[in-house]
Amino acid sequence: MTDLTMWLEATGALAGAGGLGYAKVRAPRVYWSLVGMPVTWGRFALSYRSTMDVCGLTVHPSGLRAFMTRSVARREVQPVPPKIRRVRATSTGLRVTLRLPAGLEPADVMASSERLRHAWGVHSVTVVETKPGFVELRMTGYDVLRRVRMPRKARPHDMAVPVAVREDGTAFERDYRKAPMALTLGANHSGKSMYQRNLIKGLAQLPVALVGVDCKRGVEQSAFAPRLSALVTTPDDAASLLGVLVAEMEDRFDLLSRHGVSDLWELPEELRPVPVVVLVDEVAELFLISSKKDEERRERIVTALIRLAQMARAIGIYLEICGQRFGSDLGKGATMLRAQLTGRVVHRVNDKQTAEMGLADVAPDAVPAASLIPMNRPGTAVAADSSGGWSKIRTPDTSREEVVAICREFAHLVPELPFLDPFRPYVPAPAPAAGPSLVKPRPVTE
Repeated sequence: MTDLTMWLEATGALAGAGGLGYAKVRAPRVYWSLVGMPVTWGRFALSYRSTMDVCGLTVHPSGLRAFMTRSVARREVQPVPPKIRRVRATSTGLRVTLRLPAGLEPADVMASSERLRHAWGVHSVTVVETKPGFVELRMTGYDVLRRVRMPRKARPHDMAVPVAVREDGTAFERDYRKAPMALTLGANHSGKSMYQRNLIKGLAQLPVALVGVDCKRGVEQSAFAPRLSALVTTPDDAASLLGVLVAEMEDRFDLLSRHGVSDLWELPEELRPVPVVVLVDEVAELFLISSKKDEERRERIVTALIRLAQMARAIGIYLEICGQRFGSDLGKGATMLRAQLTGRVVHRVNDKQTAEMGLADVAPDAVPAASLIPMNRPGTAVAADSSGGWSKIRTPDTSREEVVAICREFAHLVPELPFLDPFRPYVPAPAPAAGPSLVKPRPVTE
């Protein structure tokens, strides 16, 4: 009987260890909740003061505090670390709110994030300033970018679309109110198309007009025609469309002037024009020319893009430009246009110069991270903006069919904009077996 009991205990222990090992690889959230989180929390609580001291994140106490410690408490005066205000466990890691003492700034904690990661044995530590004097340590217990799962609460709202997951487990939102113009770069098979699919999937659910510019004969964006207000597939049509958008921009500025406001969102809702998001799939096709006769068309395209990038934010026209490279080698005007694109997303690139094109002028520290994205991680990118902050993100794997289904489901949100009627794409009616059509067939673009 004793032997049987020992055998059962040993078998149970081995099964439990094997189950935890399996969960660590196949179900990291479960493993983190059962094992990783309690261990990390205990390690953090026991070693917090010594870790902060070793990392140089302590300061000498004030004169009054030092006097009270020596005279009243009869203790040795020790350096003061940031005070812990709150510790909260999540499904991906720990969130620790710290109150910084006088003499420390958020940049000091950010500079020590790698040392803190190793000290507490977590996958990553991200430091976020929540308000003056307070920072939040976002510790991630495992690699959340290995298998991307969008947070359940991530939904499109206002003009913000969740398109990816950050390294700290939070959703990365493409917010057009904060970064109205953006540039996405990356080599072939790096995940640019996947990023754009997730973007269109979210935008399709919002009351906005989507304008597609896909000079690869529409192979990327034509499938999303049910939700597009306009689609052009050649540089000549793109030049005409951009000219129309510039004219609309000027009309909207007149509207703002008549009502004495400086921004589209200050208008009453009943007078507010529909926001327009322009999705340029491969910007190089608009800049490159094959003969001298194309130079005039190129000048019109570049001038229109620069004018829109400089001024269209206030009247609700936003640019989303995508390409493999975007630098001075594209010709006159490329650098000027890039300077107006405040939002940057750089996927895996073939050379460091391309990463510098996208990030060096807004977040120089992010260039090495973008240069080291592995080929077996498609969809991984570095996102940055003009504030200098950056984060590593990865878009979830979204099929083309899923996005097409969303576009058909929300086709009723396509606004009536007469100035875009000449560029509306043709939408074939679905087969009778698929049920009634959600939209009326549109005329073929002339």
